[in-house]
Amino acid sequence: MTSKFLQLEKAEYAKLVEQLKKENERLNAFNFIDETEKDGKIISVKDNICVKGMPATASSRILHGYVPGFNATVVDRLEKSGFSVVGKTNMDEFGFGSFGLNSEHPAKNPFDEDYVAGGSSSGSAVATAVMKNHVSIAESTGGSISAPAAFCGVVGLTPTYGVMSRYGLIDYASSLDKIGFIGKSADNIRDVMEKTVGGDEKDTTSLSKHISNENPRRLYVVDNLMDGVDEGVKDRFEELLSKLSSMGYTVEHISIEYLEYSVPAYYILSMSEASTNLAKYQGFKYGFKVKDFSLNYNDFFMSARKQFGKEAKRRVILGTFIRSKSIKQKYYEKSLALRRSIIDKMKKILENGFIITPTMPIFTPKINEVSDINPVEAYSMDMLTVPPNLCGFPHMSFPYFYEKGMPLGAQVITDHFNDYSLLDFLSEWEKDFKYRFKKEVG
Repeated sequence: MTSKFLQLEKAEYAKLVEQLKKENERLNAFNFIDETEKDGKIISVKDNICVKGMPATASSRILHGYVPGFNATVVDRLEKSGFSVVGKTNMDEFGFGSFGLNSEHPAKNPFDEDYVAGGSSSGSAVATAVMKNHVSIAESTGGSISAPAAFCGVVGLTPTYGVMSRYGLIDYASSLDKIGFIGKSADNIRDVMEKTVGGDEKDTTSLSKHISNENPRRLYVVDNLMDGVDEGVKDRFEELLSKLSSMGYTVEHISIEYLEYSVPAYYILSMSEASTNLAKYQGFKYGFKVKDFSLNYNDFFMSARKQFGKEAKRRVILGTFIRSKSIKQKYYEKSLALRRSIIDKMKKILENGFIITPTMPIFTPKINEVSDINPVEAYSMDMLTVPPNLCGFPHMSFPYFYEKGMPLGAQVITDHFNDYSLLDFLSEWEKDFKYRFKKEVG
């Protein structure tokens, strides 16, 4: 199949913009829509990835007014390949969230506005759902691509850590952040990925590695990861496994030691790195500027950093505490060792097959059901998406069922640098599965 994109002439672009502005009033998919005339294949970009001349706020008040004068490497490569950026998509502030609610104007699910869109790449998932043949450039730290893709009924691919340059990304946790894709088809995502992977001298963590597509026919279900999954989700997941068995896949149930500790290890490491990365926002250089230079040292910086939202402040405080001298060895260093152990144990399994799980442990919840849950409960929603993110393994969420009109997603994980096998898996799945979308624009 040849990939198809929404490709417009300049005269058609203005019409698309008006359609998106109308949809945005309802769904809050975009933080910024570019009305400048342009043509080519249309993509959108998450608001923590820099696009020259467009605001980059990461949905935070502290970055209001920041307009980068350069492109992220992934954007630069795509623009040189004939793609045009229609706008910057909504997200949880700095990527902090699983539901898309940690934003000034939370995105809403395109299937039903009473439901969450998922996070943190909420806007990218919504934009993809409402636009024809669309791919949005997103980013994942602990599940920020998979979660919204699952809740919005689209595909989310998170590549191996390092195969996509992070130059131009507003970082959350540098050892975990991965630029990836939310799209509607395997072919579209493959087309975009092939144009963007590869080493980059501007990013010392990027890798020039061959990306393979070794497609194993064995699926591993990790039973000790399934504790805490909603019984209804488990039932639907069993139906999926039966379908995949009929397609020639062998399903095997296993247990992987320590995997249930992925979430605490992830949050210890990610909060530590986040508190360090957020230290650069001091009211001088980026976005929000403190104009009263008569303030004393503490008051000056406090007046800038109070612009952070509630969840950002929580992670700065906890991350700073974890990195403190008396605590670092007890928690941070143990989490690093645990990550190494989990990588080794998962890799032994992934050398022989895929790991498959539900993407999220619950059906898509309503906004009023999750807006007041406590942070620990919210963090536990990442129990299935955190392991591959913690370890840098490529993974993909794909829709496979609709419960009362709302989509349900499953996640497939493969070995490092075997990213294209996920798209081969998806291509096979797409032969029988029909996506459902509301009216699309474009």
